[in-house]
Amino acid sequence: MHQNYQLTVEEVLRRPSFQHAYIAAGRMGLGRLVRWVHIIEVIQFEQLLQGGEMILTTGAAFKNDTESFMTYLDQLIHRNVTCLCIEMGHYISSVPQAWMDAAEAHDFPLIIFPEAVRFIDITQDIHAHIINQHHKALQDLEKISREFHRMTLSSQGVTHVLALLQSSTKGQVIYVPVDAGPKFTPPLGKRESAQWLAFLASRSTESGYDETGAGLYFEDIEGQSVIVQPVGAMGKTWAHILLVLDRKPQEYEYLILDSASLSIAQDLLRKRYMEERKLYSQTLWVDDLLHMRIQEEEQIKELIGAEFKRLNALTYQVLLIEFEQEQEDGMTAEDDGIESAGLHLSLAARSIFEGQLFHPLITLKHNRLVVLAFDKAPKKPAKERLQHVLESLQGMKDHAATRLKIGIGQPNQSFLNAHRSYQEALQALSLTVTLQQKNVMFYDELGVFELLFHIADKGILASFVRSYLGPIIDHDSLKGSELLRTLKVYLDHDGSKQIAAQQLFIVRQSLYYRLDKIEELLGADYMLPEKRLALQVGIRAYQLLHPEKKL
Repeated sequence: MHQNYQLTVEEVLRRPSFQHAYIAAGRMGLGRLVRWVHIIEVIQFEQLLQGGEMILTTGAAFKNDTESFMTYLDQLIHRNVTCLCIEMGHYISSVPQAWMDAAEAHDFPLIIFPEAVRFIDITQDIHAHIINQHHKALQDLEKISREFHRMTLSSQGVTHVLALLQSSTKGQVIYVPVDAGPKFTPPLGKRESAQWLAFLASRSTESGYDETGAGLYFEDIEGQSVIVQPVGAMGKTWAHILLVLDRKPQEYEYLILDSASLSIAQDLLRKRYMEERKLYSQTLWVDDLLHMRIQEEEQIKELIGAEFKRLNALTYQVLLIEFEQEQEDGMTAEDDGIESAGLHLSLAARSIFEGQLFHPLITLKHNRLVVLAFDKAPKKPAKERLQHVLESLQGMKDHAATRLKIGIGQPNQSFLNAHRSYQEALQALSLTVTLQQKNVMFYDELGVFELLFHIADKGILASFVRSYLGPIIDHDSLKGSELLRTLKVYLDHDGSKQIAAQQLFIVRQSLYYRLDKIEELLGADYMLPEKRLALQVGIRAYQLLHPEKKL
């Protein structure tokens, strides 16, 4: 907590119950903080303490035995106890010099009650004070947090938040956004400012927390405590706050810094959300381009201006990112909820694409993001970088309640060819429904499906399927068996019975029975090359015609 809410040994000595007590050793430790009070009258107790306690004792555990006292004292010091208070009387009549020397050597306050005192009065008094101060600290923290949130609604919200953070902690506050100049509150000279920026840069390189938003970071530097707090959301860090204190940070400093960073993050997110909405409105023409309602380059030049020449020469791919929010009790998302989720996803996607050296043009169509990803680094493998983008999108914690399906068209050049990559992305996306275990599909991975998509007459496909797979399909329909799935798995694994049984989660004997039945229905020649190829194509055609059927 803040210093005003702490209770030091020196402050305890001013309380009424300590009016007759005196400090016998460890005066240099009077600034230590007292977090709780314990009474300990046994010689072995180390596991009972957590640190920061004031210990009261009558000396019953060690009496006048110096060796026992040293054992007692060593445990207190090892557990970071704040101080020891000894009552003179029944067990101890005086404090040996060796005891005081041992305490003095560790700046460990040794407090003596020259006469009997009521330990219960001391514990009640100090515990009540600590609890009351803790409650007051939480009240003040809540008040400051509300003020942080109020400040972010003003035009200079971040500046005001930093000023309040500084006045509340009495520390040096340094705010370093990734896309703007740093702010120092209070101001620092050029030399000192450069030193702190170099410190942040070096720690960022070592730990990587500026890229991942890995959380709070603390370091003690030449008597100063430095807390580094990332500011960001949606898996992206937008800034860092450094809080430099001349003391060891306590709970209060951590809580108020967290509150300040959260308020700033909300302010930055709100601004980025508004920017994303503006960008979205500026790229509505992309939908017209993809549906060939724009067929002249001059129209595109008028829409995007000076960027046209550069982008028109770059290779790009169209990506369709279909999102579905998981709703409870069968509820469906409202239209404004879909738009809001889409804009948030768009904001995150834009940052990730740019991080992988793509220039994205993004528009929103119902529950789909349509992305034209222009490759700004053609010498680096585009597919590998796109896979990093898609993995990041799939793994984003902020979208854990959103299911994504993604289709990617082939690389292309020239805006006027975008409709081709768009159609390819549509076909790839539709296949994620057919191949239910795949949520991401590149068009160049379609295999024979690429050919099947171009057979416009689905009756031809259905006839082909019936010709080669009719007996199997009828048997499954009539008996509730899984012969078609068994055949697919068996053929896909080159006729390996062992692997097929493992993939189907059945024993070998069950697989043999199913294969015998398949041979009976299709004929003994079904594994000959030409017929086997026809069966595999037929199974793919069946999947295309019946995407709801899981094979």
